[in-house]
Amino acid sequence: MDFANSIALVTGANGGLGQYYVEALRSHGASQIYAAARNLNSLDDLVATNPKIIIPIALDITNEQSVNQVASQCQDVTILVNNAGVGFNQGLIAASDLSQARMEIEVNYFGTLMMCRAFAPVLKQNGGGAIVNMVSMVARVNLPFNGSYSASKAATLSLTQGVRAELAAQGTLVVAVLPATIDIGMGKTYPDPKVSPEEVVSDALQALLDSVEDVYPGEQAKQMAAELLRDPKALEKAVAMMLPSSTH
Repeated sequence: MDFANSIALVTGANGGLGQYYVEALRSHGASQIYAAARNLNSLDDLVATNPKIIIPIALDITNEQSVNQVASQCQDVTILVNNAGVGFNQGLIAASDLSQARMEIEVNYFGTLMMCRAFAPVLKQNGGGAIVNMVSMVARVNLPFNGSYSASKAATLSLTQGVRAELAAQGTLVVAVLPATIDIGMGKTYPDPKVSPEEVVSDALQALLDSVEDVYPGEQAKQMAAELLRDPKALEKAVAMMLPSSTH
């Protein structure tokens, strides 16, 4: 993939990993980057770094009309980065109700799926391109104190595999990015080791260059992926000790 001729769209560009994706794509020579967020004002500082290349886009990935409108507006996209997501650090049984679990599924699964569906024909008409889905290592082994988020990311990983299969014939590379603890956002409160957001984004973009479908940024994620191959039940039991602090 030639970043120098690429036109990217990054969801959740106003915070977390989003701004790092925008900055890295710009440094790799992307000719244009659509920075998408629900609140356009939240993108002001990011856009100000290079307003000729970074174009702010209002987008709510949980709203089908909003998604389709943006897809219609951004018909030149060759790289879609599905970065927007939410997580509430709650257990499955310990949670007081299902409202936050539903939101995690709505954003992390259905939002990502709607973006893939809306932009699949756009990528096809532009030669295939690529989709980058921010997943998580907890998609492969549930972290109980963040259990419903883990479940939503497991759904996101499964949809990534399905979308990959459906879009293979049109030449679209679909990459799953599966880091463990990232030193940003809610990961700041997690115990070490952590991977830097810069390394996550760098590894994700390198995966595009190398046509790697699943990438595990950081030593923690790589070790967990290896353990899943060696003894998946032992890893499940080890992570199972990280329980929610209370039950309802």
